[in-house]
Amino acid sequence: MAFFSGGRSDFFGLDIGTFGMRAVQLRGPGPIKTLDRYGEITLDSTVGTGYDVVDKQGFAQALQRLVKQTGISSKNVAVNIPSQRVFTTIIDIPKMVPAELEKTIRYQAGSYIPTPLDKSKIDWAVIGNSAQAGKVEVLISSAPNDFIESRLALVESAGLNVMAMEPDNMALARAIVAVDATLPQMVLDVGSVSADLVISFGGTPHLVRAIPTGMQNIVRAATQNLGIDVKQAQQFVLKFGLGKDKLEGRVYAAIIGVVDGLIAEIEKSIKFFAERYGNTKLDRIIVTGGASTLPELPLYIANKFGINVEIGNAWRNVNVPAPQQNQAMVVSSHFAVAVGLAERME
Repeated sequence: MAFFSGGRSDFFGLDIGTFGMRAVQLRGPGPIKTLDRYGEITLDSTVGTGYDVVDKQGFAQALQRLVKQTGISSKNVAVNIPSQRVFTTIIDIPKMVPAELEKTIRYQAGSYIPTPLDKSKIDWAVIGNSAQAGKVEVLISSAPNDFIESRLALVESAGLNVMAMEPDNMALARAIVAVDATLPQMVLDVGSVSADLVISFGGTPHLVRAIPTGMQNIVRAATQNLGIDVKQAQQFVLKFGLGKDKLEGRVYAAIIGVVDGLIAEIEKSIKFFAERYGNTKLDRIIVTGGASTLPELPLYIANKFGINVEIGNAWRNVNVPAPQQNQAMVVSSHFAVAVGLAERME
């Protein structure tokens, strides 16, 4: 699912994050491709952030350096759209032929999305039969035109051809969930400023959310409640996390309020999914990003919900050559979105 697609097979995936960019190029046919090139680069503070670029020339130069350093050969790129800039919902509509379905969705879209139709990019996909007789489930996503056009111009200014743009959470699920998975699985990726949550089964996302809680919120809580600076707070959070027996439990006490806020949103999603799909239970929760690097958070989630929790592997559906395996696994938590973009079938 993408806001537009150029149908090219030679391309790489580009994840523009808050403070850096990651690129991945795969090669080979079929669902399991081989890792060819990958790398990441930090955005200088003078450039701004990936969501609010103030130095466009500096951004273009940073992107050109990333492509050069990785040795990526293609000029075609699939680019992410941050989940907090995308509105996604699932609707049930009567079954009909594809042409009529498209007309109906275009006609009704204005009643489902929060922004005016003439100021939005809209995409949709039928994801399966609805529990309601004679209907199908349709996943609809929309994003503001101005953001899409701005990101498109930024990437093209580096001499690249944008052949697709896709929400973070769609790419995330493609990378993290096994290609042959059939049981419902949740993917939780905690980024710098927000968390992406996707519940997928049968190879398709069936619940997609962006939660406005990220690692910055957790670090800020540690800074305020422990009376320390941001740098030290980051060190404490990543070293001690939710360990009650570490540093006399002070870091745990400082951040647990924010973490429990995130847990509450996860619980809402689990309940909504169960209600919509006839008490269907999750098989597992797969965590990545900050959710996998915050000590004891995976165990905390497992104990809260009584569901198996595993650490996500961005390269799960990729053949990684032996010489690259160790280093690729070290940075796996950073690369899920870029890998998912590179795994697109067009």
